Amino acid sequence: MAFFHSPALLLLLFLSLPFSVQSQLSLDYYQKTCPDFAQIVHDTVARKHATSPVTAAASMRLLFSDCLVGGCDGSVLVSSNVFNHAERDAEINRNLPGDAFDVVTRAKITLELSCPGIVSCSDVLAQATRDLIAATGGPSYKVELGRKDSLVSKVSDVEGNIPKPNQSIDELIKLYTAKGFTIQEMVALYGGRTIGFSNCKEFSDRLFNFSKNTPTDPEINSKYAEALKKSCADYEKNPASSAYSDPVTPGKFDNVYYQNLLRGMGLLASDQALVKDPRTRKFVEMYAGNQALFFKDFGEAMEKMSVREVKTGGKGEVRTRCDAFNSINH
Repeated sequence: MAFFHSPALLLLLFLSLPFSVQSQLSLDYYQKTCPDFAQIVHDTVARKHATSPVTAAASMRLLFSDCLVGGCDGSVLVSSNVFNHAERDAEINRNLPGDAFDVVTRAKITLELSCPGIVSCSDVLAQATRDLIAATGGPSYKVELGRKDSLVSKVSDVEGNIPKPNQSIDELIKLYTAKGFTIQEMVALYGGRTIGFSNCKEFSDRLFNFSKNTPTDPEINSKYAEALKKSCADYEKNPASSAYSDPVTPGKFDNVYYQNLLRGMGLLASDQALVKDPRTRKFVEMYAGNQALFFKDFGEAMEKMSVREVKTGGKGEVRTRCDAFNSINH
């Protein structure tokens, strides 16, 4: 019997165990425990998209924030720990309309009726985002399932983990490569802004206060700049003033975002930065001329993004409500 307790054997058994938590995810994770999962999420998404087409962009931004800040674990959904803090509001909430939270909440409520305590909120967010992107004409990609929801949500985790509107290309590359993404994957992910939008205050300096002698950024297409000035004329009085990242086909997921960048129609300084640096411009040009390649690369980058630092097993929980931990002790 001593043989079975030998340190050497225990070490061999340990080394034979799956190393990556990602290996615990699977495409058919809910096949037996919640067979209606995919259909419930799909139907919820279809209803929400029909009444509020901006939900796709909001959901994608929510997923990015969740995965880049704490790993894809639904930490960004916890209202008591996240959105009651002004610091976190300043970094995330201004960019996350209620539509994204609403679609996750609606799907979760229906899933709790069908298969209570089975489906995590982080899985709902990942699946819903993919379905919403497809609903706007974008690519459908594989979503591995089996995430657990976080047990922690910290305000201090935000700073430095989310790209900002005015960041330089060096700062953006540093951020994304630190998260495990290549420069090409970063440019492909930025293509998701083809259905995005931004508040006027995020780019108002480019229109009205670029420099002492030049109020408008000369790199902005002149006609585009004039249109933006009209749209954002009262941005100081109206914080909700915003503009689409792609004014040409704002509701359609396509490669026009990249074509716009080459015309000087990048909304944010960080958008336009992609065409100013040779490390990123070559990929902008590539995707501007080849939508099929963009869709392929975007889908693969999203598969990678949506499993970043996931929690599995006992490292998380399946929340009953997406905006609150199951136990107050968390």
